[in-house]
Amino acid sequence: MPDNTNQTTARSELIASLAPHGILRAGINMSNFLLVNQTDASGQPDGVSPAMARALATELGLELKLIAYKGPGDVADGASKGEWDIANIALEAERAKVIDFSPAYCEIQATYLTPPDSPINSLAQIDQPGNRIAVKERSAYDLWLTRHIKQATLVRAASLDESFERFRDEGLEVLAGLRPKLLQQQTLMPGSTLFDESFMAVQQSMGCPTGKTLAAAHIRDFVKRSIESGFVAELIERYEVVGQLSVPVISPETIG
Repeated sequence: MPDNTNQTTARSELIASLAPHGILRAGINMSNFLLVNQTDASGQPDGVSPAMARALATELGLELKLIAYKGPGDVADGASKGEWDIANIALEAERAKVIDFSPAYCEIQATYLTPPDSPINSLAQIDQPGNRIAVKERSAYDLWLTRHIKQATLVRAASLDESFERFRDEGLEVLAGLRPKLLQQQTLMPGSTLFDESFMAVQQSMGCPTGKTLAAAHIRDFVKRSIESGFVAELIERYEVVGQLSVPVISPETIG
C-alpha cells in the first residue's frame, strides 16, 4: 500500500517551496499579445500563459492569484522582491541570474523588418556600422541583441508600438520584433520587407526565484508533462494562436 504519510509530507514540502503563502502567485507579462490575448468572465487576464499557471495551481489544489506586469523586465524585477511564486516569462540568460527556468513550453520567432527600398536583404547585413535597430526595451530579443550586436546601434522604445513609431518616424534602418507583431506592422508600411530568416526564437517558460530546488524541479516536470500530453498544443488551439506559437521538442537531457 502507498505510504500516505510520506506523500503528505512530500506535498507539504513542495507547497512550502513553491507557494509559501498558501496561494500560487503567478507573475504574468501583459505585453505579450500572443500569450495573454483574452480576459475571462471575471475580467482576469486569459490566454496560454494564464492557463498554464491556472493548470499548475489546479494540479496542486491551490488558489491562483495572477499578478499583471506591463512588461517582461518588470516581471524579472519582481523575482528579487518576492512579488510572485512563479513567473511565465521568456527564458533568457540575464534573467536566469534571478529566475530558475523550466525549458520552454512554446516558442515565438524574432526577426527583422526593413523599410521600402532598403539595401539590407540578409541577416549578415544587419550588424553593420550606421545601421540603427528599433527594439522594445528589456524584451528577450533586446537582451539577445544586446549580447550579439557589435557594430549597429540599438534604439530602444518602451513598447512594441513605440518601437515601430520610432522606426518609421526617425527613418531607422531596421525594426526588430516578434514575427506575428511584425506581420501586423508590415501592413502599416507598404513596401517594407519582413525577413524570412529569424535571428532567434523567444522561448516562453515558467520559472521560480532561484534557490527553490523542489519548486524548480516540479515546474520543470509540469512543463514536460504539459508538452507530452498535448496540453500546450490544446491551449494554442483554444486561444487561436496556431501558427504564431509553436511547441518546442524537449529532449530528456533538457528536462533532467
